[in-house]
Amino acid sequence: MISRTGCGAVLKELADGTVQLVVRPGLTQRDSIAHLVDRGFQKFWQDGDRKLPARAEELKALHEFERDLCAALGVTTLYNEALGTVSSKYVYDRVEGREPGKRHQSFD
Repeated sequence: MISRTGCGAVLKELADGTVQLVVRPGLTQRDSIAHLVDRGFQKFWQDGDRKLPARAEELKALHEFERDLCAALGVTTLYNEALGTVSSKYVYDRVEGREPGKRHQSFD
C-alpha cells in the first residue's frame, strides 16, 4: 500500500516488472481504504458498513493523489477523471420502491 496526504492505494508488481493498481485510491482508514460513494446529493466515504461524509479538502487530496499516481504509473487519464473526483459507486435512490423492469399497466 502506498499513501500520501491521507489517501492510499494498493499496487502489485507483475512478473514483467510493471506495476498494476489492485485497490482503487481512496481515503486511508485504520488498516483499510475507504472508497468514495456518490449518493446523488453528497459524496460519502464507505469502508465496509461505515459511511462518513466526504469533505472538500479530502476530495481535493484524493484528486491530486490519483492524478500523481496515474502520471507515475503512466496510466492514461480519462476525460471524466481529469475533471474531478470519480466515485467507486453511484447510488441515486430518490424514488423509493421503484423496481427495475416494473412497467405501468394500461387503464384500458
